[in-house]
Amino acid sequence: MSQEFTHLQVETTSQGVRTITLNRPEKLNAINDRLSNEIPAALEAASHDDAVRVIVVTGAGRGFCAGLDLDPAALAAHQAALNNSRAGRLDELGWVGRMALALVNSDKPVIAAINGPAAGAGLGLALGADIRLTSEKAVLTTGYIRRGLAPDAGVSYFLPRLVGLSRATELILTARDIGADEAERIGLVSKIVPADNFAASVAAYAAQLAGGPPIALTLTKRLLAGSLDNDLPAQLKGEYAAIMKCFGTADMAEAMLAFLEKRPPEFKGR
Repeated sequence: MSQEFTHLQVETTSQGVRTITLNRPEKLNAINDRLSNEIPAALEAASHDDAVRVIVVTGAGRGFCAGLDLDPAALAAHQAALNNSRAGRLDELGWVGRMALALVNSDKPVIAAINGPAAGAGLGLALGADIRLTSEKAVLTTGYIRRGLAPDAGVSYFLPRLVGLSRATELILTARDIGADEAERIGLVSKIVPADNFAASVAAYAAQLAGGPPIALTLTKRLLAGSLDNDLPAQLKGEYAAIMKCFGTADMAEAMLAFLEKRPPEFKGR
């Protein structure tokens, strides 16, 4: 990988799983100015790398991401960086908007491996992923109201779509803590993973997903992303176009052959 990051660790397995680890454990991986630029850049780089089939986002140490670093010095540096650049002054999305779009626009499935506390924009980072695996010890919170803030990072967009408007409103307005059991029960996370075997369990899950047909996975992700904004006829047309593309792939032919030969398929993304 050609890009170098100071606050991220980036590793790719032979199965095509790229793990992006936020690496400010002393701050529960709170996002400072440098990290705010590195997260979208790393997501976009992974999305455009043909060697990558699945992206995992997680945090170093005991936290996933505590959101924006609210230390006064960190906030001042972040604001100065925005004010001192033309791009910063003209950017209507901000880094949190770019991060949310990088997650949704990625052609690769994204897994948020929530190993510990996730708050504010850190929760937004998890919500924008396609699948959320959470440690049984993790605690999630929107957090904004506690700091006198309104939501960002797509939280007001993703959360109602995952848990419904009424519950999302309550979670945002109260900013209360959400344990892993409740998060799974209300559909906020996909699966709870034992804390003592978290990394290995996530790795196994991601490797299994990476073994799937890349073209079909990408087309499926695109269909799901548009499903809540489309009417039924538009969604049906999208499904038909996607499955017709799949019928023309070597991966589909391999799947049929593997079924007849009673063996696991080996997908190549062609």
